[in-house]
Amino acid sequence: MIEKFIQKQRARHNMTQEYLASELSISRPTYIQIEQGKRELTVTEAKKLAAIFDMTLDDFLAGRETKHKVTLPGKVAKKQGSMQIRITEKNLEKFKQVLLYVLGKVGSKPNVGETVIHKLLYFIDFDYYEKFEENLMGATYIKNHHGPTSAELGSIIEDMQKNGELEAVKSSYFKYEQKKYLPHKRPNLDVLSAREIEHIDNVLARLSDKNAKEIEDYSHGDIPWRSAQDGGQLSYESVFYRDERYSVRNYDDEL
Repeated sequence: MIEKFIQKQRARHNMTQEYLASELSISRPTYIQIEQGKRELTVTEAKKLAAIFDMTLDDFLAGRETKHKVTLPGKVAKKQGSMQIRITEKNLEKFKQVLLYVLGKVGSKPNVGETVIHKLLYFIDFDYYEKFEENLMGATYIKNHHGPTSAELGSIIEDMQKNGELEAVKSSYFKYEQKKYLPHKRPNLDVLSAREIEHIDNVLARLSDKNAKEIEDYSHGDIPWRSAQDGGQLSYESVFYRDERYSVRNYDDEL
């Protein structure tokens, strides 16, 4: 039923009922009625939720996951006028290995829960794109009130749990409950280049000591998040408009 599917997608995307209610311009009690099957969605509300969950309206109404196409490497960037449009290459197998690598390196830190993982993956992906103008994982990230959130992380973690590759546990960080992930296998580093590993290590060294609130606040200042619509997809191209606080590329050397 659609209400169960909405609940599943909300949990998968790490969103609160308050956030989705505000996106639909309704009260939280009214939104709760939707999840309980006591109120039907309007067409406008269904379209908004489909966009927030990064899926087609047909798939959303049918209660099925939208399958994101994985683009093979080697695609040539297109040009439109003076603007270069690069092809986004999504590699979900590499995403799994990067996740295992990150969990193995910093997952045991008390501050690194699910929220921090989302942001670390975002900065790994978007910083790499700015520096090298190509994708590392090419994952999809959406804008919510917690900052950039990976659209794929929930389903990937679910698959990895089924395969015994990691385990989800609940823990406490000060007065807050958090969800942590414990890896049960080592990453396959054969799918990562030396440059990619060095890049990931640099991001972890810079950001993995931040707690959830600190890294949320930090991500809110980054151009990709600031320029996206609420619930919308973050644009990789927007990294080239970052200010000095977030830019990881020395453009002066290229002049």
